Amino acid sequence: MYARAIIKKGKSKYIKMGDKELTLSSGFNLFMHTKLSNPHYPPEIQAECTLINFTVTESGLEDQLLAIVVEMERPDLAAQKKELVKQQNEFKIKLAELESGLLRQLAESKGDILDDIELIENLEYSKKLSIEIQEKVEKAKITEEVINLASENYRPAASRGALVFFLLNELYKIHSFYKFSLDSFVIVVRRAINIVAESLKKKKDAGAEDGAEGEEGKEGEE
Repeated sequence: MYARAIIKKGKSKYIKMGDKELTLSSGFNLFMHTKLSNPHYPPEIQAECTLINFTVTESGLEDQLLAIVVEMERPDLAAQKKELVKQQNEFKIKLAELESGLLRQLAESKGDILDDIELIENLEYSKKLSIEIQEKVEKAKITEEVINLASENYRPAASRGALVFFLLNELYKIHSFYKFSLDSFVIVVRRAINIVAESLKKKKDAGAEDGAEGEEGKEGEE
């Protein structure tokens, strides 16, 4: 298929494949995939395609597992992180809206700009709002650093989890039966965290009960 070899006849579109012209549907999309872990394509192919790399890397998986561990162990931190990302996106959208609004007003303005009271007032308001947003962005960065610092306490667990996955991923060399998907591994990780949490809770409750029995024994001796 030749790049962009699309012909329009009336309301229909056709694409040339060899010496044939085939009708092209507006909803047609072509997806191709490869099992190669690190494929290389020439520039002319990359220019015509959108390449999506789903390859799992150790550092990427570590960050993903870190987010899971923090979400389960410290849901408060996970909620703050999610809210922070939402706020930052809202700030960017608001600044983009202010910029586009001002550009539109300047383009539509007629005569001397200094005589346009509404435009000047909007410029002053936009400047004030922009400064406020920048101050909030700076505060958000400080909060993000605090959250990331607290999350780093769980980095060793995420690092070990990523290492275990890549070790398991090599077992297929022994037999094709030993193949594990990332989704199934994440399920196992979540289950393991829940099991450990329940075990620690039982030990804590048992210790509290032993302490209470010991206090009752002392009171009986007295």
